[in-house]
Amino acid sequence: MMKTLILALIAATAFTLTSSAYATDVKKGKAKAAPASPKSVAEPGPAEARLIEVYQLISKAHGREALLKAEQLVRDYPHFQLAQLVYGDLLASRMRPVRTLGDVPEPLIKAATPALNELREESQVRLKALRERPPPGLIPSQFLTLSPRNKHAIAVDASRSRLYLFENRPTGLALVADYYISIGKSGLEKNIEGDLRTPLGVYFITSNLDPKSLRDFYGSGALPINYPNVLDSKRGKTGRGIWLHGTPSDQFSRPPLATDGCVVLANPDLAQIIRTIEIRTTPVVISQRLQWITPKAAHSDNKPFEDALTAWQSAKSSGNMDRLLNFYTPDFNSYGKTLTEWTPALRSEMDKVRGRAIQLKDLSLLRWTDSADTMVVTFGEVTDGTRTGPTKRQYWIRQGSQWKIFFEGVIG
Repeated sequence: MMKTLILALIAATAFTLTSSAYATDVKKGKAKAAPASPKSVAEPGPAEARLIEVYQLISKAHGREALLKAEQLVRDYPHFQLAQLVYGDLLASRMRPVRTLGDVPEPLIKAATPALNELREESQVRLKALRERPPPGLIPSQFLTLSPRNKHAIAVDASRSRLYLFENRPTGLALVADYYISIGKSGLEKNIEGDLRTPLGVYFITSNLDPKSLRDFYGSGALPINYPNVLDSKRGKTGRGIWLHGTPSDQFSRPPLATDGCVVLANPDLAQIIRTIEIRTTPVVISQRLQWITPKAAHSDNKPFEDALTAWQSAKSSGNMDRLLNFYTPDFNSYGKTLTEWTPALRSEMDKVRGRAIQLKDLSLLRWTDSADTMVVTFGEVTDGTRTGPTKRQYWIRQGSQWKIFFEGVIG
């Protein structure tokens, strides 16, 4: 249907780009866009960056240049439907004013409406992301502390249909790229298998699936995440197979709400992420709307929990079992074991420590706040006098003014 639509628009012959509702919408997007930022600040994916350039040329009434850029874009990315639609509008503007994105001739409007609505929605969220760039120097509130082992981090803002890629540098988190994404057909907050919703929470990339082992539907590859995580399971959530993956070979991108629950990117964007991130250590935060804060504010928010974690560390070093057990919730679970069933293993660990201090190496703290306040903590537990120790992950929950552990387990 898109091919038919574009062919119909190509029939236009004379060029007169007029001020129109379409150009006005683009101008609004540009008027509110953040000023040009240094290279350390995120850049859109290459195809989207070129589409934005076309939008900006249209807003400046540089129609011929916009047409040339759009033509080059669709030649390089022939399955980029939104770019095709903009290109068609520019061709149509050669003979008549274009009133809106996808100004389809009347005979085609009925058949074209469903696809047009999806493409208009995609255009709106892309322009929204252009207008509402993350403030320079700020980070998502979930990223309190990342260890040097977390070389990259990912945050998804569903309200903007956007995935943000960060590099963890010695100076702190730096936003290096961001990409348009699609989420579940039924929206957010996955609860049960098959509900067509994308989960909300803190996750980790668990593997990198070879595209040769996947159907074409998944595009250039797939990065599974650990849904359901410990908090999800505690809440009785079900389902599996939540991935970051690409699009079929005949489709560049999908509408904002189009997946069975996965996070879907254009194949070139996913390929860039796959080349960049590390398996198992890359956190993925999926949020309805990201809150951006300063690193200083993140450190300040972190202080009360750090005090609780230091107290737990001291208790474990002390060899006092009763004191240590005060840090665990009655419904504690460790890979299926209750607190009573798991306590002998904890006692065995304390016997090996024999009152020596333990150190927490490569500490990572990720916070998730919804109806509860949760902390996902990863660290290497090393006893004084030894060089190495197990890598552990804990889930803490805030109960009133106290923090308690409801999961602890070795992950490496």
